[in-house]
Amino acid sequence: MTQDMTDKLLIRELIERWAVWRDAGDWERFATVWHPDGVMMATWFQGPFADFIRVTQEGWAKGVSILHFLGGSAIEVAGDRAIAQTKMTISQRGPVEGVLCDVVCTGRFYDFVQKHEGQWKVLHRQPIYEKDRIDPVDPAAQLSLDAVELAKFPEGYRHLAYIQTRIGYKVKLDMPMLKGAGVEELYRRGARWLAGGELER
Repeated sequence: MTQDMTDKLLIRELIERWAVWRDAGDWERFATVWHPDGVMMATWFQGPFADFIRVTQEGWAKGVSILHFLGGSAIEVAGDRAIAQTKMTISQRGPVEGVLCDVVCTGRFYDFVQKHEGQWKVLHRQPIYEKDRIDPVDPAAQLSLDAVELAKFPEGYRHLAYIQTRIGYKVKLDMPMLKGAGVEELYRRGARWLAGGELER
């Protein structure tokens, strides 16, 4: 097996550990997937990984339910740096206008991954939000959304933003989506960093 293949397998293992340990609430091991300078970007949180762990724990204590499922990965390695794109879904369950609902958002994790002390770690995670939907957990339930409020949110994560604002989170409204200037700039940032440039936060 070539070094390139070995690195890609180790990075994929890192990405899988992120999802499994985070969703299991295994915070001690979850912290080990991160680079010391690691940053998490999400609709409802942007900042250092240690703060992300703290606010996620606080959300758990309040009953916030967000889970992740992974699909395929495309990984580019350049020395001790890599860009990994991984298909994923974000599933959040919670009350929406008095009805218990599931919101499912499909997208990609766009990860800046770097070796630290000989091991691959997540330096910067930027999700790309492609499309989402909302469904009552009880299919017989009647759900009525505020159409004006819903229209304020970006198309790629409109329903996810809706449920998150309803439970008190402030949602970032300029996250990268399937198309558009935001995702094109993310690709350029990734290419510049992979070629040896500074990481642009």
